Amino acid sequence: MVITTKDRRDELREALPLVLAQSEPVEVLVIDDGSEDGTEDMVRREFPQVRLERSPRPLGLIAQRTRAAGLASSPILVSVDDDARLVSPHTVAQTLEDFDDERIGAVAIPFVDVRTKTTVRQEAPDRSGSWVVSSYIGTAHAVRRDLFQEVGGYRGELVQMGEEPDFCLRLLDAGYVTRLGRADRIHHLESPKRSVPRIVELGRRNDLLHAFWNVPMPYLPVRILKVTLHSLWFAVAWRQPWAVMRGLARGFRDGLASWRSRRPVARVTYRLDHDIRKEGPLRLELVVPRLRGVRSE
Repeated sequence: MVITTKDRRDELREALPLVLAQSEPVEVLVIDDGSEDGTEDMVRREFPQVRLERSPRPLGLIAQRTRAAGLASSPILVSVDDDARLVSPHTVAQTLEDFDDERIGAVAIPFVDVRTKTTVRQEAPDRSGSWVVSSYIGTAHAVRRDLFQEVGGYRGELVQMGEEPDFCLRLLDAGYVTRLGRADRIHHLESPKRSVPRIVELGRRNDLLHAFWNVPMPYLPVRILKVTLHSLWFAVAWRQPWAVMRGLARGFRDGLASWRSRRPVARVTYRLDHDIRKEGPLRLELVVPRLRGVRSE
């Protein structure tokens, strides 16, 4: 089990006992992205059974999650944020059971933003089958470690925000899906230390980079237009116009600069992802015949 953290010592202190209390024995790996608040000393002193890897300088939480895949030994990586609480001791065991088909490459674990909403996110509509979604939210998810590394993990250039849909689209292109979980819900506390302007700016930038890097022609111009228009709505809804403008400017600049290195997914993959986003969640048996790997068999 992986937790990436930076300067959230007290929140991590609350999260770790619940992780260690899981009914399924887990290796707990904490990746400290250069914290300066005593996180390292706290973990080593209070949780000696936890494996701690600290970077002397920050690399970004996205890069650290990719690094964690190379350090962990488990075939399934269960990852939560330091402000997530595994209030049930069975969440990990139940999540592992959700990898019951070889085409399932990732599981979106159910959670609730308990400080702001009561809506349950990432939960399967029923327990009778496997339900496929386009992506997961990083605060609560699990992936097959070999597939994660095979498709290249998360791209560190994203820094923060938007790594999940980028990875899941590449995973789908490789012939594997993201499933909605059936585990007991995680409580997500949404740390007050989050910088909203930074999150908004990076989110707008990274949505554009996702398009520039992954969307094939002739769909790319339409996707860029949609992202731009949605970002303008975002500026009003979140009352962050300058953060949105900075994010869009950086997204177009960085996207055009990386044009020659872009590797778009296959058109069939992009159309399938589009349908999952618009019509989903979809049952696994309806998605598998449309997977790129299956179509070529």
